[in-house]
Amino acid sequence: MKIKEFMKITIVGAGYVGLSLSALLSRGNNVVLVDTDQDKTDQINKRIPPIEDKDIKKLFEKRDLNLNATQPCQEAYAGSKYIIICTSTNYNIETSEFDTSSVEAVINDAIKFNDDASIIIKSTIPVGYTEKVKKKFCKDNIFFSPEFLREGSALSDNLRPSRIIIGNQSSESEEFAKLLHKNADTSINNIPILYMTSAEAEAVKLFSNTYLAMRIAYFNELDSFCEINELDTGKVIEGTGFDPRIGNYYNNPSFGYGGYCLPKDTQQLLRNYDKVPNNLIRAIVDSNSTRKDFIASSIIGKKPNVVGIYRIIMKEGSANFRESAIQGVIKRIKAKGIEIIIYEPLMKEKTFFNSKIINDLNEFKSQSNIIVANRMNSDISDVKHKVYTRDLFNKD
Repeated sequence: MKIKEFMKITIVGAGYVGLSLSALLSRGNNVVLVDTDQDKTDQINKRIPPIEDKDIKKLFEKRDLNLNATQPCQEAYAGSKYIIICTSTNYNIETSEFDTSSVEAVINDAIKFNDDASIIIKSTIPVGYTEKVKKKFCKDNIFFSPEFLREGSALSDNLRPSRIIIGNQSSESEEFAKLLHKNADTSINNIPILYMTSAEAEAVKLFSNTYLAMRIAYFNELDSFCEINELDTGKVIEGTGFDPRIGNYYNNPSFGYGGYCLPKDTQQLLRNYDKVPNNLIRAIVDSNSTRKDFIASSIIGKKPNVVGIYRIIMKEGSANFRESAIQGVIKRIKAKGIEIIIYEPLMKEKTFFNSKIINDLNEFKSQSNIIVANRMNSDISDVKHKVYTRDLFNKD
């Protein structure tokens, strides 16, 4: 009997994007997932997901994936048809743009070990970046294909994509689009596939996330207005959202937008506007800082001796502390000399920003004069009179 041969695909970066894409494609292909963190690769090979995602966890439990995780090496790249870059590109405040060094390091290895492979960039990058690296490395088959994933549901979003966008139009890019479509949920019949230049695809990524940040900022400013004027924010949002042109989504007030994507993507888009007249893009970035000022001022105005911070994670179902909005609130409160204690069971450290972490929930509740929670939870419902939150709808 002829043994079925699987296509080899190399995916670099075992974060939300890389791991969810690996899980998706390894059901019918031979996927090698490359990451510099050996603890992560060991976990993945034991089918223990290193990120919070219930769908990846379920898929890993079946253990029937053609997935092997490894650290960078020649064997990881050799023989692959596609090399997909999903490394982290943090925003560098000093240079006012993404740090793309990890992307270029992978391109260098890919060309060195497998110059025939098509290289697809899924890391978030500035507009125009792909064309620059194509010229720099003298390689035509590099293109950008953005992802649109939410933390905690990355695999689900890969299975049921709102659209597939390919920053190239060639036989290789069409095959890659078909590969993504083939591995998506077959019950979805009309997944749009859009072909464009890589620069246009890069713009789609940044403008999509900046629009979502704008919605968050808009409803946060609506909430600030209502709180100051003693109006019922929930009723105002409900009445506004019934207009079908506005809708009932991304409208739950918070302490600001945060996480892996929105803060850095909005700043990068604003950087790309350096020679383009704008008011709105700048306002979206500035609004997030203004919201944290307002939240911190509201808490400080209550004159607490000890402020308890309930969770630092970005949102429920996430293990991500990076750029969570509550961190900005913490810094502003501490600057006024107010003592802060933190409840975050996912943290092993004893302090955060020089504030004590208390992982005994009852002790945390008893020591806090006021408990600050970006999102409400049943854990603190018994001390609701102490809780300061702007979470109205119990959703992210």
